Amino acid sequence: MRNGWLWSVGVIGLALSGAAGAADAFEIDTLATSRGPLRITCIGHGTLMFEVAGKVIHVDPWSRLADYSRLPKADLVLITHDHADHFDPVALKAVTQPATRVLANGVVAARVPGAVAMANGRTVTYADITIEAVPAYNLVHRRPDGTPFHPKGVGNGYVLTLGDRRVYVAGDTENVPEIKALKDIHCAFLPMNLPYTMTPEMVAEVALALKPAILYPYHFGDTDAGRLAALLAGHGIEVRLRRLQ
Repeated sequence: MRNGWLWSVGVIGLALSGAAGAADAFEIDTLATSRGPLRITCIGHGTLMFEVAGKVIHVDPWSRLADYSRLPKADLVLITHDHADHFDPVALKAVTQPATRVLANGVVAARVPGAVAMANGRTVTYADITIEAVPAYNLVHRRPDGTPFHPKGVGNGYVLTLGDRRVYVAGDTENVPEIKALKDIHCAFLPMNLPYTMTPEMVAEVALALKPAILYPYHFGDTDAGRLAALLAGHGIEVRLRRLQ
């Protein structure tokens, strides 16, 4: 599974004018795929940018983290759900162009003209990239009134199939059965922001079910990401710690 992974780490020297609390550079990794290099820009929190085969994919763009006027325009935007740190209309407007395709959960798609609504389980193909919507919801963590922070059937994670590699971006979720049933995931971004998503133990459980070559804890806030690395030590999963609080 791990043969063919070529990773490099770098930074992109883009000043983040007006991006409160953000660093002045993004961490970047490069992954080898059969479609050419996949460039992964770790913007922060739950926000990512992928570049592969001449296409730019923005995931949950958030203007608090970046000056999107200085980043590449999107060919494809993926939005997981409607919480303000994932669905930012200002960032979305800044990153889109007339040909941009936006895929989003139903709540967001209803608010974005031309967006494609991705119900849990739906699969679409864009420019030879297959995108699958995976359920993202809470089983344990709830608001004081007893409702889950992320109800079942509302939010998405996404699996992107890029040639011979499958990359999973989980969105806001816990260790639900639908995630642990995924197959052939090579790279996973899993949230660990308490009390809204997973504990390190929950993330470790998901990771041991998926067995990705590379795991990024992301959207982890003040949660100790080192705890996750310790839980997965010796299991053959490379835990990549990036500035993705």
